Amino acid sequence: MPESQSAITDLSNAYVAEYARRRPITATHLGLPVGQDRLDDLSPAGLSDAFELASSTAGKLAELPSTGPDDDIARDVLAERLAVERDLYLSGWVHADLNVVDSPVQNVRMVFDLMPTETVEDAEVLAPRMAAVPAALAGYRQSLLQAADDGKVAAVRQVDKCAQQCEAYSGGAGSAGGFFTGLAEQVVRTHADPAAAQLPDALVAELTSAAGVADAAYGEMADFLRSQLRGRAPERDAVGRERYELGSRTFLGAAVDLEETYHWGWSEFLAVEAELRAVAERIAPGAGPAGAAAVLDADPAHQLSGVDRLRGWMQDLSDRAVDELGRTHFDIPGPVRRLECLIAPPGGSVIRYYTSPSDDFSRPGRMWWGIEPGQEVFNIWRETSTVYHEGVPGHHLQLATAVYRKDVLNDYQRLMAGTSGHAEGWALYAERLVRELGYLADDGQLLGLLDSQLFRCARVIVDIGMHLELPIPAGTGFHEGERWTGQLGLEFLLTRTLLDPAACRDEIDRYLGWPGQAPSYKLGERVWLAGRDAARRRHGDAFDLKAFHTAALNMGGMGLDPLARRLALL
Repeated sequence: MPESQSAITDLSNAYVAEYARRRPITATHLGLPVGQDRLDDLSPAGLSDAFELASSTAGKLAELPSTGPDDDIARDVLAERLAVERDLYLSGWVHADLNVVDSPVQNVRMVFDLMPTETVEDAEVLAPRMAAVPAALAGYRQSLLQAADDGKVAAVRQVDKCAQQCEAYSGGAGSAGGFFTGLAEQVVRTHADPAAAQLPDALVAELTSAAGVADAAYGEMADFLRSQLRGRAPERDAVGRERYELGSRTFLGAAVDLEETYHWGWSEFLAVEAELRAVAERIAPGAGPAGAAAVLDADPAHQLSGVDRLRGWMQDLSDRAVDELGRTHFDIPGPVRRLECLIAPPGGSVIRYYTSPSDDFSRPGRMWWGIEPGQEVFNIWRETSTVYHEGVPGHHLQLATAVYRKDVLNDYQRLMAGTSGHAEGWALYAERLVRELGYLADDGQLLGLLDSQLFRCARVIVDIGMHLELPIPAGTGFHEGERWTGQLGLEFLLTRTLLDPAACRDEIDRYLGWPGQAPSYKLGERVWLAGRDAARRRHGDAFDLKAFHTAALNMGGMGLDPLARRLALL
């Protein structure tokens, strides 16, 4: 934390500490050693408790004096996020939180991916946390039922998909076994090695029992979703303007004109699509983008066979990016240079994601790769830009740098202030940047980058279009004049991008359950690009790109409105 503290710094730090105490899952993500044998209270009482903390903190913050510009921005960042917390709670949708990507269904399970298991002490913490899964999910069901009584239930699509995830986690429906049983068995095997610390028999029994009840709790959760919630869920996926505006503000840290954004998304999409078609023509003349993709998919030079080779390729490419870009275009502190690449556990969506390092960097930043069950062949021309997006110079460089900067940022700015617009916008900017720096020169990798950019443009169009049920404009070549539906959204991704069909289906499920998140990539990138372009104009020949990036990364997380104001000062 900054050496010269202010009242705003003290309050920001205290809020993080108290939030972590009340929300042990968040504490694990942040790497704070608080309540690691517990899980969150997801019941209505627990949600009310979190709301009261945010409300009381906002009241105190409004009364505190500022010591200058840095304090002003620290207040601005915290106040904006606390206001969103308040509005989300008062909307009632916090209690109904259920979607296929980022809701308690996934978060209760995924926190175990971040827990250490190397020592006997680690296992002693793991066992009671697994035993806490049934109570956490029971409290969550109470909140879902309270919301349902208030007429707030996620759409049938989300209920069904989340039930499938719960079943996979539990080991039901023909899956390879329960997640928690598998985790316990892995820990026991590791410690059975003569070179490892041995687990007492009582602890082995405790782990085995806790894993069994945790698996069973997810089976019960699947049954609940199907038998008690599904019948109260609407078939209609679109959430409408009011809920969408709140979701958009939550992910952006800014309020935007949704119609302007929708039409801007179309203009961006059509421009990228034109360039993608030109590159495809170089690869496979006359075959179009799909034909070029088929040529690349059949080329052994662009393929990897086996999950282990995929993970090794991720790690190697990531390590080279850290080394090369850390010597030329970025200041990368020592602890930030470590990034671990892993295959995501089965049962969730087929996505790639990043988890930040712990506060002390004892747990490194990690890039996770979700794959289809049984998939063994991977077309890396599609994925190269994703490594830069999730790693360096993308999420890892940005988020791990913020964690590292205890000397200039308070704990909230370092650990909790980020928004999707800020982080995903930077990661999308990072993909564009590596191209500008001379990477991705191969036409195959370039086609992969352009397709990645194209479907981020498609996200703006489809997400806003589906939830607001907007008409499709003339001149777009796609069902012109019709209004968006989930089926049209899927058709659009399948026919106008090169995304894998399974990923297209996952994407539509994601957009429809997470309103407002998908456009944050492009909208955040727009702010980052505008800030860089304005700085270049201000400084002229004296503009230093590396200095700009260093200053921008050292600001920590924030919403897009505060970000635009800060970038204007660089």
